[in-house]
Amino acid sequence: MFSSRIKWDLTVNRLAGLLAAKRAAGQPILDLTEANPTRTGLLSTGAELLNQLAIPDSLTYQPMPRGLEKAREAVVSYYRERGLRTDPAQLHLTASSSEGYSWLFKLLANQGEAILVPQPSYPLFDFLATLEGVRLIPYQLRYYHHLGWRIDFESIADAITSDVRAIIIVSPNNPTGSFIKRDELEKLHLICQQHKLAVIVDEVFSDYGLGEDPQRVVSMAGNDQSLTFVLSGLSKILALPQMKLGWIATSGPPALVDEAVERLDLIADTFLSVGAPVQHALPGWMGHRSSLQAGILERLRTNLDRLANHPQLEPNRLLHLEGGWYATLEVPRYLSEEELVIRLLEEQGVLLHPGYFFDFERESYLVVSLLPAPDIFAEALDRLLPAIAATGTIKQA
Repeated sequence: MFSSRIKWDLTVNRLAGLLAAKRAAGQPILDLTEANPTRTGLLSTGAELLNQLAIPDSLTYQPMPRGLEKAREAVVSYYRERGLRTDPAQLHLTASSSEGYSWLFKLLANQGEAILVPQPSYPLFDFLATLEGVRLIPYQLRYYHHLGWRIDFESIADAITSDVRAIIIVSPNNPTGSFIKRDELEKLHLICQQHKLAVIVDEVFSDYGLGEDPQRVVSMAGNDQSLTFVLSGLSKILALPQMKLGWIATSGPPALVDEAVERLDLIADTFLSVGAPVQHALPGWMGHRSSLQAGILERLRTNLDRLANHPQLEPNRLLHLEGGWYATLEVPRYLSEEELVIRLLEEQGVLLHPGYFFDFERESYLVVSLLPAPDIFAEALDRLLPAIAATGTIKQA
């Protein structure tokens, strides 16, 4: 009766089952997986944002495939403030970056054709690609102690086949926090030109760089060397995931851009998924971007500094990160990642993501959100770091 696209085992796993049981019992949980900015006390301008939703023009239906011009101009202004050039005629508004991916998979790949995707990275890709009938082929990000995370171009070369249509770049990556570098971008262009591949660039975290690096590519918006689709939106830029507005910014060689935009118009016109109120509100909302992001960046830096300088950090190792909302800890392999996160939740009341959730090549890694309130974050660290060390003592005994 049901489509074979839903291929996943829907049985609740051990971690999810334990979490549900503890919540049902009313037991407190220190959640270091928290990625929802609306639950972390960071939204201080709520009333002003809500007022923008009452614009009278929202009552008029204006079905425009690319989105309302005023909303697209607000996106152009956002990039202009960052020193980047985009064309409103090459922007398509979407309900989310997930919808943006689904449109681009429809645009670029036939059933059964392939897209290259980084590992480690966010597991949502597998669901999106399968639902669109597209195959994913992984390429690797490698960690070097003196460089941080870098693209393994040998793994890209090994992954490219005749039915590969595009390469996904997430910059900064979730969860590694690594930006693409200028020398990597040059290599990427050569590969795309040689194999006629498009580039899909997820930049939802790009406003949250930590520190400076002249080699960092802050954005690929306006890139003209390869057919490029940049994804971003309000979920991270304004910490408003519930407002459901993202976009695709297309750039590259003019002939390819013209054809891509025309085809995206057809896809977008089929769905017309973005609501009018959020489009009319966007120009006003963007005026709050700097203050909202300043609060988030302060939270990220505060929690990262606490983690990096925690007196009980060792024997764990904090991997270098350049941006985004997450940190990665490499921990001793006393237990499997699954056993470790279950023990930490069961005994310490601390919830973390295991590395396998993000398809790390090997164990053992824990992924930590830097968004929680500082007091919650501090208490969670004070519980989990000694517990990891104690696990080693028990294991050795």
